[in-house]
Amino acid sequence: MAESIITNFPSQVVSDAEKMSSEYGLKVAKAIEREWFEGTSSNRYSLSKTKYHNLRKYARGEQSVQKYKNELSINGDLSYLNLDWTPVPIIPKFVDIVVNGMAQRTYDIKAYSQDEYGMAKRTEYMESVLQDMRAREFNDTAKQTLNINLYKNDPDLLPETEEELALHMQLTYKQQVEIANEQAINVLLEGSKYDLVKRRCLYDLTVCGIGCVKTTFNWSEGAKVEYVDPANIIYSHSESPYFDDIYYIGEVKNIPINELVREFPHLTDSDLNNFKRKHNRLKAGDPRHEDADINKVQILYFNYKTYMNDVYKVKTTSTGGERAIEKTDQFNPPEDKMMDYSKMQRSVECLFEGAIVLGTDFLLKWKKAENMMREKSDFNKVKMNYSLVAPQMYNGKIQSLVSRITGFADMIQLTHLKLQQVMSRMVPDGVYLDMDGLAEVDLGNGTNYNPAEALNMYFQTGSIVGRSLTQDGEMNAGKVPIQELTSSSGQGKIQSLIQTYQYYLQMIRDVTGLNEARDGSTPDKQTLVGLQKIAANASNVATRHIKQASLFLTLRIAENIALKIADALEFPLTESALINSISTYNVKTLKEVSNLNLHDFGIFLELEPDEEEQQQLEQNIQVALQQGGIDLEDAIDLRQIKNLKLANQMLKIKRKAKSKQDKENKKANIRAQAESQADAAEKIAMTEVQKQEAISGSKVQFEQATNQMEIQRMELAAQLEQQKMQAQFQFDMQLKQMDMEAVGKKEQMIEDRKDKRIKMEGTQQSQMIDQRKNDLLPINFEEQDTTGITPTV
Repeated sequence: MAESIITNFPSQVVSDAEKMSSEYGLKVAKAIEREWFEGTSSNRYSLSKTKYHNLRKYARGEQSVQKYKNELSINGDLSYLNLDWTPVPIIPKFVDIVVNGMAQRTYDIKAYSQDEYGMAKRTEYMESVLQDMRAREFNDTAKQTLNINLYKNDPDLLPETEEELALHMQLTYKQQVEIANEQAINVLLEGSKYDLVKRRCLYDLTVCGIGCVKTTFNWSEGAKVEYVDPANIIYSHSESPYFDDIYYIGEVKNIPINELVREFPHLTDSDLNNFKRKHNRLKAGDPRHEDADINKVQILYFNYKTYMNDVYKVKTTSTGGERAIEKTDQFNPPEDKMMDYSKMQRSVECLFEGAIVLGTDFLLKWKKAENMMREKSDFNKVKMNYSLVAPQMYNGKIQSLVSRITGFADMIQLTHLKLQQVMSRMVPDGVYLDMDGLAEVDLGNGTNYNPAEALNMYFQTGSIVGRSLTQDGEMNAGKVPIQELTSSSGQGKIQSLIQTYQYYLQMIRDVTGLNEARDGSTPDKQTLVGLQKIAANASNVATRHIKQASLFLTLRIAENIALKIADALEFPLTESALINSISTYNVKTLKEVSNLNLHDFGIFLELEPDEEEQQQLEQNIQVALQQGGIDLEDAIDLRQIKNLKLANQMLKIKRKAKSKQDKENKKANIRAQAESQADAAEKIAMTEVQKQEAISGSKVQFEQATNQMEIQRMELAAQLEQQKMQAQFQFDMQLKQMDMEAVGKKEQMIEDRKDKRIKMEGTQQSQMIDQRKNDLLPINFEEQDTTGITPTV
C-alpha cells in the first residue's frame, strides 16, 4: 500500500565516523520502526501482514466464513440455517495451474566474461578462426605437399562463413573461466535447494503479488540463497516493480531466545527479560498471534544504503613521484602546504547491516557490511542482499492474481450457500387421496377399499381401482381416488443459482485470463485443436508477467552469487568447499576457479522454448526436412538449441549450406556424368580397339595356329615320311639284305654246287679213272645223282 507516514531518517550528509556510530544506527532503526510499526493493529506492517495472510487463506480455500454468515443471518441469528459453511476451493485450482505450469519450464544459467582479459581472449580466438578460414586452401596445400599443419584450430570444425562464425561464438565457444563460473553458480544454487525456493517465490508472486529472496554469506557455508516471506519484509517507498530505488530493506524474524543468545553472546539475562516484556505488545498486530511463542523475540534485520568517502592524501616525493596515503573524510591539506599535498576523494555507495529488538531501543548490531556485492564495471554502486520484485505494483500498491478474484470467490461461496438453502427447503412429490372416492369403491368381496391398501397397490403396481358411478347411479366426482402431487417450486431457483455460479466462475476466468483451455475444464467437442492451442497460448500470455518476475529473481540471484564467489575464494574453508563441490568436472575448470575473482561476468538465462515456440521451430524443421533443405543430423542439432532466435538463424545457415552443398553436388554429378560419359565413350573406344586388337590377335593367333598346325603337319608329315623312309629304308635294307643273302646263298649254292660238282667231277673222274683202270662197268652217274648212292661198278 502507499506510504502515508512521514518519518525523519538521520541525514546522510554526515561524516563517515558518525555513520559508523551506534547512535546513527539506532536513529535509522527507530525511523524504520516508526514508519512500519507505529501503532498496534493498524500500522503499516500489520496491515501488510494481514493482507498477505488473507490472500494466502483464499489461495488455500480456507478464508474466513464470518462474512458469509453475516450475509445470511438475520440480526446475527443463524438458528434456522443448517448449512455447510466450508469454502468452495475455487481459487486453489487456479493458483495450482499457474504455479505448477510455470515451475515446469527449465533454463540454463550462462556466464559471459565481459572484462578486458576475457574480451581479449575471445577476440584472439575469433581472429585465429578467421585466419584459418581465409587460409584454408593454403593450409590444405601445405598439409598435402609438405605435411605441415598450419591450422591454429581443428580444420574439421571451422565455420564456412562469417555468419556461421558469429553463431559459433554464441552457441559453442566457451572460455574455461566461464564454464567454471557457471558450474560454481549451479553448485551453490543446488546447495541452497533453489528449486524449492523458486517454487515458493512463484506461489508468492501468484498469491501476494510480490516475491523476495536473500543472498547470504558466511565462512562455514559460503554463499547461500534463502527464501524470504513477503509478509515479513519492510522496505522504503519504491515506484519501481523491481525495487531498484530503495535505500533500506529489512526482515522481521521471530527468533528463539536460545538462538538470539548464540547469535549475540553479549546479551545479559536482564536484557532478555526486558525484550520479552516489551515484545508482548507487538503480538496484537499479528493475525497469527494465537500461535505466537512467548519464548521468541521479534528482531528486525535490515540493510541501509548510504555512501562513504574514500579520501587519499597525495604527496609529491623528492624524486618527483606521487604517493597516495589513505585518510579519513575529514582530511583537508593545510593551505601553506598545498603545493606539496593534494586531496583525492570519491564517494562510494556503502551498505550497513543492522538488527534491533522491536519495541525497544536496544540495537543488537550496526556495522558496515563485510562482503558487499559490487560489479567491477560499476564499482561505486552496491547491491542489496535482498532481491524483490512485484510485477503489478503501482504507486506502492501491490496487486496479485488472487487479489483480483477474491470478490468473485465470495460471490461463488454465497451462491453455493444459497443453493444449499434452496435445496434444504425443497419437498418431495406426494399423492392426494380422495377418501370419499375410496368409500364408493366396493372390491366385490363385501369389503371396501381402505387407504392403506390403496397406497400399497399404487406404490407397488402403479394401478388404481375406482368407480365412475356412485352406488346411487350418479356420476362419481372422485372416480380417481389417488392423484400424484408434483412440486417444482425450487427448480427454477436452482437453475438460476447454477447460472449465477457459472457466471462468477467465468468472471474469474476472464479476470485472470485462465480460460477453459488451461484450467482443465472439458472443452467443447466441436472446438478444433488449433483453436484450443490458441486459447491456451492466450492464457499463457495473460500470466507471463509472473513468469518474467520469477526469472528476474533467478537472474538477480545468479548475479549476486557470481559476485559472492569472489568472496568465497578469499577464505580457505569456503574456497576448498567450493572446489570440492565441483570436483566432478575437468581439471581445466578447477584451475580456472581460483581466477574467478579476477573476471567480471555478465549473467543471463537461456530459457527452454515453451510449447508454442517449440511448435514453431519444429514446424520450420519439418518444412526444411520435407523440402530437403537440411538433413536429419541437422534437425537433431537444431532441436538441442534452446534459444529460438539462434535456432532459426542456424536453420537459415544450414539451409544455405545445404543448398550450396546440393549445388556443388549437382555440379559434381554433372561432372561425374560427363566424366562417366567420357569414360564410357573412352571405354567403348577402348573396347573397340581391344575388340579389333582381339580380332587381329585372334587372326594372328589363328594364322599362327594354322601355321603351327601346318608346321606340325609338315613336321608330322616329315616325321611320317622319315619314318616311312626309315621303314622303306629298313625294308629296302631288309630286301637288299635278303637279296644279298639270296645272292650270297645263290653264290654259295653256286659255289657249293660248283664245289659239289667239282667234287662230283672229281669223284666221277676218280671213278672213271678207276673204271678205266679197273675196266669196270660203265657207271650211270644220273641214277647216282638221283639216289645219292655212289654207283657201283
